Amino acid sequence: MSLPPWRPLLRGARQREGRSPQARWLQLATLGADGAPRVRTLVFRGWAGPAELDLLTDRRSSKSAELTAEPRVELCWLLPKARSQFRLRGQRLVMPPQVIEEASQQHWQQLHPGARSLWGWPEPGASFEADAAFPAELADGSPMPACFELVRIAIEQVELLELTGHPHQRRRWRSDQAWAEERLNP
Repeated sequence: MSLPPWRPLLRGARQREGRSPQARWLQLATLGADGAPRVRTLVFRGWAGPAELDLLTDRRSSKSAELTAEPRVELCWLLPKARSQFRLRGQRLVMPPQVIEEASQQHWQQLHPGARSLWGWPEPGASFEADAAFPAELADGSPMPACFELVRIAIEQVELLELTGHPHQRRRWRSDQAWAEERLNP
């Protein structure tokens, strides 16, 4: 299966960021249980298909329940050196348990011990307790905790705003239109 035409543009913009961690950070917008929007920064963990991307979260966090209740999301990926903003709209995929387990184990094993440690911390958003353990690392071979959760997003629409030149350039691609490019006013 070939890549959608926006994927090489996103890859090129990320490459212009160099080794900056910002090249992997994107913002996830969900709908909170109270109906209000919620935005968080997550780390891009890779592509699972031409228009499917993987993120990781803590199952104990509110975003996990929000994604279960309302799987539609929008992601914003601002790449400052490339002067590009990608907005990706889609929804969380529901996958068979075996697929989730295999992909989760693969992601867990690929994490370095410091990144893995986050899933050994106390429940996100709970009241802070001074004597709670916040490990700095979870060693290779540590079992994947039950709170480790893979979130796979199926992308349905992408908008690219290029903040260079005059006027700025804005384009949109939609999966239901075979990813045909549409020019938009910036």
